[in-house]
Amino acid sequence: MSVARPWRAPILIALGVILLDQLTKHWALNALSAGRIIEVIWTLQFNLAFNSGMAFSRGRGFGPYIAVIATVVIVWLLVSLRSGGTKLGAFGMGCLIGGAAGNLLDRLFRGDAWLHGSVVDFIDFGWFPIFNVADIAVNVGAMALILNSILVNRAEALADLSKDGDQSANASGQVQPAIAMLEATIGLKGITPPSHARASLILARALWDAGEARSRAIALAREAAAGLAEDEHWRTLAEDWLAAHR
Repeated sequence: MSVARPWRAPILIALGVILLDQLTKHWALNALSAGRIIEVIWTLQFNLAFNSGMAFSRGRGFGPYIAVIATVVIVWLLVSLRSGGTKLGAFGMGCLIGGAAGNLLDRLFRGDAWLHGSVVDFIDFGWFPIFNVADIAVNVGAMALILNSILVNRAEALADLSKDGDQSANASGQVQPAIAMLEATIGLKGITPPSHARASLILARALWDAGEARSRAIALAREAAAGLAEDEHWRTLAEDWLAAHR
């Protein structure tokens, strides 16, 4: 019997992202050196740039701090893989880990000092900050995790509604035998009028609570109130119930 490993799919996705990211960066360093720009389509072009900040060329000069934060985030994500989850969640985690690790490798090894390297960017639309495959993976992963959270919360809400419905159905099923017993009681010959009236009131309340034959429940309660003229306590119960349910 095979044992499920929730970390396997995200790790494989992350490794795939890292490999693709580093291969494309290696290509960019060789093909786009000496200021060469490759026009692709529309405003898209491949244009080599180096970023010492965050994704999409933001936060320049904070490379070492960003690298430390990225390392902590990656470790936290890896630890969280043990809890498992959905396929969409696994995809999002894999993309996020792979993208963060891809840019972290640049900061570790593409510089003159440890943690002082610059990230290789080369995808340029001209009207948007230059980015790379790792940046794409980070943003796709984040969106996948947000969507996964929405879907999971929705599924849990639907499950709660279904559970509540099952509980209501079970409660209704438990009330039915009591209603049947009360029906049989008020139909007995020889039962005294006060007992008949009390049983009628109890049956009226049961029918109302079960959502069945509410017009009959009102009629039974009125009959009970009339039959309990000499029993002040039960008559008051019947009259109060009628006043609250008219």
